Amino acid sequence: MRLTWAVRTDPGLRRTSNEDSYCSRPDLGLFMVADGMGGHVAGEVASRMAVEAIENFIGETAAADRNRTWPFPFEPAFSLEANRLKAAFRLANHQIAAAIADAADLRGMATTASAFLAGPNHASIAHVGDSRVYVLRKDDLHQITNDHSWVEEQVRAGALTPSAARQHPWRNVVTRALSGGEDPEVDVVELNPTAGDRFLLCSDGLFTVVPHEEIAAQLGRRDVPLEEICARLIAAANAGGGPDNVTTLVLQVDVP
Repeated sequence: MRLTWAVRTDPGLRRTSNEDSYCSRPDLGLFMVADGMGGHVAGEVASRMAVEAIENFIGETAAADRNRTWPFPFEPAFSLEANRLKAAFRLANHQIAAAIADAADLRGMATTASAFLAGPNHASIAHVGDSRVYVLRKDDLHQITNDHSWVEEQVRAGALTPSAARQHPWRNVVTRALSGGEDPEVDVVELNPTAGDRFLLCSDGLFTVVPHEEIAAQLGRRDVPLEEICARLIAAANAGGGPDNVTTLVLQVDVP
């Protein structure tokens, strides 16, 4: 699968540090966004640790097959790529647990993580937390991942509207993360991209401020480079107050 990509991250207008981390490894087919939690330093540590652990595991297993010894149970229902991603997420959670055990000042740190792994003819997406993965196909923007957050659970239950969720004081409360506790449930989606598809991986600093329609409009711009699309999305978030760190990673499928 041949991909074109661009990424940009920004602290926003109200934060003095950036707790987001990302990975862009076209040689591995791996792209990822993580949003750290736990305050200054700790959040940065958690997101960076998750990205590094997942990137390293995907690199180490690039030539693996289903017969290797896996650190976690291999799930036959999923592809090899999906199993690699799930194992990588769980390994990252274990490494965060070890770091917390070694340093009291890191207690309470956690991170979201959303990753895209390209296989020979398909892609796998793994997700924990409230960072998102979208796909734009033929100008139709679809959210692939479901937020593991209190407000999004209320939206799905019909108790909150999407616009009310963007303003709710609990909008930053996540219900699932890589936090060093018990192995989290990792959502996995497998799909078959087509030429022209665009994927957006982003932290919640974007979509809690910028409406779905504006994200779709910017992502659908075919007259500007992907780098400019990333910049415009971040500018839109900052124009809306820039209350949080924001990371935008855009992938375009050139050949499926």
